Amino acid sequence: MKQLYDTTKKLSGKYSKPERPVKDKGGKTITEIQQQRNKWVEYFEELLNPPDIEAAQTDLPIDVNPPTKEEIRMAVRQTKNGKAAGPDNIPAEALKPNCNTTDHRRTIS
Repeated sequence: MKQLYDTTKKLSGKYSKPERPVKDKGGKTITEIQQQRNKWVEYFEELLNPPDIEAAQTDLPIDVNPPTKEEIRMAVRQTKNGKAAGPDNIPAEALKPNCNTTDHRRTIS
């Protein structure tokens, strides 16, 4: 609908799309076209050429030991029943020893 309105205004000759003023870093409006172009050049140079930032030192401790039995028990206990199987195609119900899978079946009456 807006496109129809804009096209009608253009064809009638009374069309002037409002322009957003270009402002300098101090907030002052720039009126001259060449200064506006220079401001855009400056803006995109700053945007596309950021200053080099040194990477922070990341010496995070990584535990490379295999998981303990207790960690495995906690992980299995926290998995929810009825969810899709993971990449190993083993559903959570198969890993839980005391899970009754018949509770999740629906009966048709």
